[in-house]
Amino acid sequence: MSFHSTLNSEEATDRLAIRELVDAYAYCADRRDAKGQMALFTPDTHFVVHMDAKSAIPSQELYGRAALAPVFENLGSHRVTTHFNGQSTVELDGSKATGVSYCLAHHVSTRDGKDSLMVASIRHPDTFTKQEGRWCFAERKLIVDWI
Repeated sequence: MSFHSTLNSEEATDRLAIRELVDAYAYCADRRDAKGQMALFTPDTHFVVHMDAKSAIPSQELYGRAALAPVFENLGSHRVTTHFNGQSTVELDGSKATGVSYCLAHHVSTRDGKDSLMVASIRHPDTFTKQEGRWCFAERKLIVDWI
């Protein structure tokens, strides 16, 4: 992780755009906008889920934007969700970037007339790419650190 005492305007613009991308992912999830969420990814994206952060073996691995639809649509099984983004880091390298962002995901479900709340601490090691002037997720890992 590096600290920046000065940034040129292009670096600042790229960092802000990447943060807005991360926030748009959470916003789309909470609004149940699977199509909008999918549009944040490159067509050939790689999406990896680790429900157990200690396991090297992914719980799920998806290739391509179209494969994301069932994952994002599954959020509809919860009555309501709130994904609260926390700290993030970004390392820029031209039109590529890597970073890690953290999220507390709150999922409220109703079963037999009773609400239950599941809170998960999620870490997202990401790879970003800038295509046609727009930052997208090239690879997103969803690692559940705790529930």
